[in-house]
Amino acid sequence: MSYIAPQIQEKFDTLSVNLQDQILSRDVKIYTLQDLVQILGKIVKEAER
Repeated sequence: MSYIAPQIQEKFDTLSVNLQDQILSRDVKIYTLQDLVQILGKIVKEAER
């Protein structure tokens, strides 16, 4: 089950619903902005393949 820390939730909520769903489906834990950027980077790399 994915987890988004309360201090990151506001940034997370600015993402599109589709992108939010992709992140949540990965069963990740996001505690910092760096964690969020890292998972977004992985999604971009996968989309480029």
